[in-house]
Amino acid sequence: MTTPTHAIHNSWTPSNSECAASDELHWYAAYTCANHEKRVAQQLAERRVEQFLPLYESVRRWKDRRVRLELPLFSGYVFVRLALRDRLQVLAVPSVVNLVGFGGHAAPLADTEIETVRATLLPQLAAQPHPYLTKGKRVRILAGPLKGAEGTLVRRKASCRVVLAVDLIARAASVEIDAADIERIS
Repeated sequence: MTTPTHAIHNSWTPSNSECAASDELHWYAAYTCANHEKRVAQQLAERRVEQFLPLYESVRRWKDRRVRLELPLFSGYVFVRLALRDRLQVLAVPSVVNLVGFGGHAAPLADTEIETVRATLLPQLAAQPHPYLTKGKRVRILAGPLKGAEGTLVRRKASCRVVLAVDLIARAASVEIDAADIERIS
């Protein structure tokens, strides 16, 4: 008789509704080791897992030159689209810590949040990381590629910026917006 060298113990048994939900494709946030986001995204693509790593361009000055770098908009996270039953494809990738969730269960992101993040990457919006905010004037964008998105209004120098947050991972990005293209949400 052979004895297994290791076992995965799972005390959670899915209900019928959870089994049906585990077959549906949803977006999840995969938490990664620091500075491993690009490597994780590459390995997920090689494993044919749909992934999304939003990047922004940053110019860094070093002693003798300036360098343009593409950096993750949300450091420490790569978004993956999969059926929950396929989560081991993601968790088996080196440098993936876990799928973000609550009480040990991965929490899906709303498709609208992913669409908003995708839209922030348009060059004319000049997206960049921003501290996650919980207070401030809530606004809705009325025109342009982010029409309908909601965020927090902040001022930076002479321009208006709207901070768009992904609540599940407590991260945010800010985009430049014309003041005429926003309305305050009461």
